[in-house]
Amino acid sequence: MRADRLLSIMLMLQNGGKKSTRYLAEQLEVSERTIIRDMESLSSAGIPVYAERGSLGGWVLEENFRTNLTGMTHDELISLLVTSHSPLIGDLGIRKHFDAAYQKLLASSPRSIRQDAEMIREKIHIDGAGWHSYSETHPYLTVLQEALWQDRITRIQYMKGEERVERMIHPLGLVAKRSTWYVVAESQGELRTYRVSRIVDAFMTEEAFERPADFNLADYWEESLARFMQNLPQYPAQVRMSVNLTERLERERYVKILRCDMDNPQSGWILADLEFNTLESASAILLSCGAEIEVIAPHELREHIRSAAKAITRLYE
Repeated sequence: MRADRLLSIMLMLQNGGKKSTRYLAEQLEVSERTIIRDMESLSSAGIPVYAERGSLGGWVLEENFRTNLTGMTHDELISLLVTSHSPLIGDLGIRKHFDAAYQKLLASSPRSIRQDAEMIREKIHIDGAGWHSYSETHPYLTVLQEALWQDRITRIQYMKGEERVERMIHPLGLVAKRSTWYVVAESQGELRTYRVSRIVDAFMTEEAFERPADFNLADYWEESLARFMQNLPQYPAQVRMSVNLTERLERERYVKILRCDMDNPQSGWILADLEFNTLESASAILLSCGAEIEVIAPHELREHIRSAAKAITRLYE
């Protein structure tokens, strides 16, 4: 444990420059007296660390005391050093390991790369979450992860709608889509995907299973997404809409633009064939577009929109 702390001190000084005793103590969750003893140990071991006195003083590691990475280009190192600290790393319980690996990689990089990495991290932030954030709990993610590492048969109970179902599964992989975790597993001779937040109990047995030699997690996930999209219900509609609305509808998840008559836009309006999933979904999306879109067909959708618009008008009268 102390060896890890001594290495952490060296990396903090090498990556961040001068650091006070108080700062190091707070970061490593030890007393300032312990930090001073650690510095004495480092110095006795021949590590060129020394103290600068005064109000702006602190512990310093000589600049020349560094190791260099070889075989990697400047851009390759930068791409690793600016990796976003995703919350998914915390879900897997490897946050501290990731931070330690980052510090080691940064410490062994030339000074110019460390400066570039710090500048990019100050000016670029990658947020993979949607605008409407929500949190899911994954109390059994660790159990599934352990079963995955060891190829152990696992008994799970999960909520299928309002029903609690039990299955024996062979965990083959974990997939994170934004902040949602899924476990891909073999169950009853078929490949299935379970949303981890819906698992209400999980127990890893002592019985091992043989992982399919030809299974590829990334390929399976892409194929399953394609099947999911193909199996969604289809509800076609013809509309007259503002040209400015085209870009917005292209970003909508549950709308597909099948055709747009862009050749002869009249007064900024065009005819388009759209595809939704259901009548209700189409109505909700079209109502959100306000007066920028008019349904031409089918008649039931046009009437559905008309009735909803009348109800809204009565509500505000």
